[in-house]
Amino acid sequence: MTIDQFTVVHADPMLVGECPLWHPAERNIYWVDIAGYKVHRIHPLTGEHREWRMESEPAAIAIHSHGGLVVATRSGFVHLDTGSGAVSPIAPAPYDTAIARFNDGCVDGAGRFWVGTIYEPRDQPAAEMYCLEKGALTLKWSGGMTNSNGLAFAPEQHAMYHADTTAHRVDRYNFDAETGMVSHREPFHQFSSDKANNYGGRPDGAAVDSEGAYWCAMFEGGRLLRFSPQGELLCEVALPLRCPTMIAFGGDDLRTLYVTSASHGRPAAEREQYPLTGCVLSLRLEVAGREEPMYLP
Repeated sequence: MTIDQFTVVHADPMLVGECPLWHPAERNIYWVDIAGYKVHRIHPLTGEHREWRMESEPAAIAIHSHGGLVVATRSGFVHLDTGSGAVSPIAPAPYDTAIARFNDGCVDGAGRFWVGTIYEPRDQPAAEMYCLEKGALTLKWSGGMTNSNGLAFAPEQHAMYHADTTAHRVDRYNFDAETGMVSHREPFHQFSSDKANNYGGRPDGAAVDSEGAYWCAMFEGGRLLRFSPQGELLCEVALPLRCPTMIAFGGDDLRTLYVTSASHGRPAAEREQYPLTGCVLSLRLEVAGREEPMYLP
């Protein structure tokens, strides 16, 4: 794909843009700027933009079935009333906020909000996976990863995908939507970490389309990858920026793919080469996505 096939949805660069989320009833796209402490919303057709500043870094968001958003911040889960701007607590962070924070997450078909953490010292695989179910927060597993990312569910809710960005690896788990049980981890795709030879970036945020294919944003790779449920690489989409962070399907037909990106800490030469660094982009696809489930309190 060429650059002229992309639309700039929001041209004000994010520090760490993340977690785009399409709201079908509102026809708005939401996302967060983690390092900017803000939740953003824009109506792609009108360009109407609104933002909300949070007290601690927002990372993952989900549509709340009673209205507004659930926001996973460093200090815990909160409800954001997008009408009034009021923020109310749901569950405090269960970890040491000096060395960890919530990161990537999404909602399963039963309305549970799964969010993993990033262990910021990065000297050991000490990140964790949590699940918010009807207001109660449960630890699902601990360790074995450093930067929890790339969380997505198969359309039939029989499989969970999950990436550890630090390990450059995506895994696939068996998933029971009725009970919320996760089992039988198996490698889905291992990416190279050799930056001197054929380095294509590391897996960040992800989404699954209506055909069950897993889409992954490759941070520092400047591309999106689409894999079959069996792990076969189906296609690659080159981007006009180097650090995409996450993707989301949206639009009335769910064929618009939204892409967030990061500018924080990127070299000046890179920002000059890729002037869309940190912006929110969109592109049209032949394949449709799926409507993301809402969190059920």
